[in-house]
Amino acid sequence: MTKPRRVDDAVFDTEDLTKSQLSWSLGQRYSVTSYRSAAAILAQRAPQEMAAVLRVLRDFTISRSEIRAPGGNRMSATTRFADLAAREGFHQEVRIEADLVVKLRAGKGDAAPEIDRIIRDDYIHNHLVDFWRGRVAFDYEWNSKDQTYDRDLYAFRSFFEAGVIDVGVIVTRELSNEFFQSLGYCLDKNGNETDRTVAAKFGASTTGTHKLISRIAAGRSGGCPVLVFGILPDNITPD
Repeated sequence: MTKPRRVDDAVFDTEDLTKSQLSWSLGQRYSVTSYRSAAAILAQRAPQEMAAVLRVLRDFTISRSEIRAPGGNRMSATTRFADLAAREGFHQEVRIEADLVVKLRAGKGDAAPEIDRIIRDDYIHNHLVDFWRGRVAFDYEWNSKDQTYDRDLYAFRSFFEAGVIDVGVIVTRELSNEFFQSLGYCLDKNGNETDRTVAAKFGASTTGTHKLISRIAAGRSGGCPVLVFGILPDNITPD
């Protein structure tokens, strides 16, 4: 009897293979996780979009003061990320909607008469991705509730099953509580320190790669390949 493999080993690609497929040049600024050969598919099916995504990642940094400042998921760095994506030709806040037409035919062959037709309105309804270009959906999550990942992955699944995309890409953070503790106290809108710590601001219910990857492993994106980039401390710049 052969030794059973873990599901994670079967559906996630190795880091070395993933980085080689992406021609990785971003050092230790991001972690990278590829689900269902997402990196290979991106490189082979959408090489121009892959290059565009990597340019966005190359040009994107976050300062320590931005993390300490108010703003949550819509802080200035989030707006800057969207501007970089737009510069690379990604459309923003793209929604997918579709009706389903079901035809029933009596008999075999193309000439069989249609005996009934059912239309299901809004069969796919209003699922949204942050950015879309070509065969790629692209999302950015900094400090949303972690349930936002379920929404993102279900949107990827809807786009994929409708034949719109080949792969979904998510950029999110991979920063420990110790890192946030090292930033001290939050700032108010005037740049003054408050009595609230940065670690308290980024609580247990907010986004992080470990919460995203566990959802991907559970199959929340269906058959859609997903590529995850985690923002690491080396991508955080001094004030």
